[in-house]
Amino acid sequence: MERIELNGLELRALSVGGLETCHWLPRWRVAFDIGRCPLPVVDCRTVLFTHAHMDHLGGIAYHTATRALRKQPPPRYVVPHHCAADLARLFEVWRALDRSDMAHTLIPLGPGEEHRLENGLVARPFRSPHSAPCQGYGLWSKKEKLKPEFHGRSGPELAELRRAGVVLADTLETPEFVFTGDTLIEVLEQEAVVRTARVLVLECTFVDQRVSVAEARAKGHVHLDEIVARAELFQNEAILLTHFSARYRAHEIRSSLDAKLPPSLRARVTPLLGAHERARAESDSVLDDVESR
Repeated sequence: MERIELNGLELRALSVGGLETCHWLPRWRVAFDIGRCPLPVVDCRTVLFTHAHMDHLGGIAYHTATRALRKQPPPRYVVPHHCAADLARLFEVWRALDRSDMAHTLIPLGPGEEHRLENGLVARPFRSPHSAPCQGYGLWSKKEKLKPEFHGRSGPELAELRRAGVVLADTLETPEFVFTGDTLIEVLEQEAVVRTARVLVLECTFVDQRVSVAEARAKGHVHLDEIVARAELFQNEAILLTHFSARYRAHEIRSSLDAKLPPSLRARVTPLLGAHERARAESDSVLDDVESR
């Protein structure tokens, strides 16, 4: 997995379109999707899944079993509602085959709901339009800020007011991090949190004329040209572009970003490229339709 620092936040990630995707925030003790389950992410107990395509979910049973082998606590898997029942049945089959408990917790979650993580952040799903039902996640921090009318009051005075049931503080919420999963570019326009989160992880499967915008959309993915056309919408402090097609070499992706992105946006964009040459080396040929997953 490639280690990247975005706006002071460490991210370890691996994402190649159609092959495997896994993003892990060690400090925040949460991962997004699991791909073929890179070994380091076994240490992460909580995984938020965007959708059920194999390149995003295929390693789930390995993750569960390996944590049990290491005598680590059972994992927690946050999944879209439509996946929960089928995943539960799948684990019943794995228990029979593996002859083990495969202990874990499934947490169904969907847009309009939230789940508090052990790091204190709140995860809220949103819809990501894709070729299969998919949802992204925003992570929000919550802080209490004393209301202006109580500034200057002493500690004992504030304590007395609190005992009397007076609400002393406003709750401030900040979108810290967004992972879109596989998506069409419309997610940027439809979900304010995608535009405003401090750190955004956005897929960008195609970058040049070898795959047209229309073809990218038919596959349910983002083309770089669509990002360029909406450059003014990005308010994020740092943006990680991921899920590039394995048809591209790393230098081709960098060249396309440098040539197409406006300087103000390019300065905030980091491409996830660490796995690309390895992925190409593992395959004798690149399947043209692999990104349809």
